[in-house]
Amino acid sequence: MAVAFCNLGSDAGLKKLDDYLLTRSYITGYQASKDDLTVHASLSKPPSSDYVNVSRWYNHIEALLRISGVSAEGSGVIVEGSAPAPEEAIATPPAVDTKASAAEEDDDDDVDLFGEETEEEKKAAEERAAAVKASGKKKESGKSSVLMDVKPWDDETDMKKLEEAVRSVQMEGLLWGASKLVAVGYGIKKLQIMLTIVDDLVSVDTLIEERLMEEPINEYVQSCDIVAFNKI
Repeated sequence: MAVAFCNLGSDAGLKKLDDYLLTRSYITGYQASKDDLTVHASLSKPPSSDYVNVSRWYNHIEALLRISGVSAEGSGVIVEGSAPAPEEAIATPPAVDTKASAAEEDDDDDVDLFGEETEEEKKAAEERAAAVKASGKKKESGKSSVLMDVKPWDDETDMKKLEEAVRSVQMEGLLWGASKLVAVGYGIKKLQIMLTIVDDLVSVDTLIEERLMEEPINEYVQSCDIVAFNKI
């Protein structure tokens, strides 16, 4: 079932959207999509700062539109009781919404399956680590060197606190390395950081989705991308 919002011009509508975004970075999925553009275009003016989560999301979408735009399709969203959004703002033909709605059930299944696989991988890694400790034998495990881009919400994000939040994540088999700030544009910089992982103990997907993209770190981190992944 598609996500639905109504009367986004009213306090009640904004309150519902604010509650919805409390635990989410985007309207649907893990990256900005045309669903975000649809809701963004339905807001006739920037939301009041009283709606903390809506304001955070709105400013982030504004920044993306200035920098690179948004191209991901999304899973489908319905906005009722608002003035029709200008075609330019949504930047997608009407047929896209129909396609997204029709494929919604498959998209949801994909997300669920991905979550299940991640849990299985995590459990398998924990079992392997426990088996090595119980055996009392030292087992050589492969290591990988990873270069990761960590992007902030906007140009007002404190990049020092962002890096501190990232490095605060500690896991067995994870070692943070050198880092630097790289200019993206419009005054925005991203954190580029090296890390070394023990393959049997650390899953990069789990590190990103369950640690770096969760509270309170996602107060500073908008997204993470793997730039390079090399076996050592």
